[in-house]
Amino acid sequence: MSDLIDTTEMYLRTVLELEEEGITPMRARIVERLDHSGPTVSQTVSRMERDGLLTVGADRSLVLTELGRERAVQVMRKHRLAERLLADVIGLDLAQVHDEACRWEHVMSEQVERRLVDLLHSPRYSPYGTPIPGLAALGVGDSPSAAGHPSLLEAARADPEGTHTVALLPEVVQADAALLGVLSDVGVLTGAVVRARVEGQRVRIEVADTGRSAEIDLRTAGAIRVLAA
Repeated sequence: MSDLIDTTEMYLRTVLELEEEGITPMRARIVERLDHSGPTVSQTVSRMERDGLLTVGADRSLVLTELGRERAVQVMRKHRLAERLLADVIGLDLAQVHDEACRWEHVMSEQVERRLVDLLHSPRYSPYGTPIPGLAALGVGDSPSAAGHPSLLEAARADPEGTHTVALLPEVVQADAALLGVLSDVGVLTGAVVRARVEGQRVRIEVADTGRSAEIDLRTAGAIRVLAA
């Protein structure tokens, strides 16, 4: 995925994604997310700090400046609009959509964004249920929030016999084509009504109307967001 990638924009989007998931952005988290080396991440973050895009707190957390947040929102908006186009119009397999959109986000103009908003009938969420930010800048209205949805892990522990509607598949799922393929094969996608039960260090997800199931680890279950069905 090295072609057509702007490292600064990729880091900005990653910081925004971590915030969205309730995870404190730190260099170590970027190392984990992007599989970059520690020295590479430190050098890039230092350059971004010099460019006025973020600051590094005393606790090592990364804080976007006003300029950095503006650019991060623009990149994420382009990314998620590209995901909608790739999934809804082009028909690309959902397991490949996120990775492909990582390329498109760096080359899409605002003019193209506006045309996509019209073509896609003003979408507010990506195919994975993540909100598209910065829509007001394109005249669409306020963007929805990802806050307030419990995790699948929380739901499984609180009500193992109940059903829950999948609301959001996070970055940790989107970026793992193999995992997303497994979930897609059994029907665990946004809008699916599922049951979830903790079994040791795994969580078994069962689609309510088909009985098809898959197992995921606790970390993934803690990142997937659901609604009460």
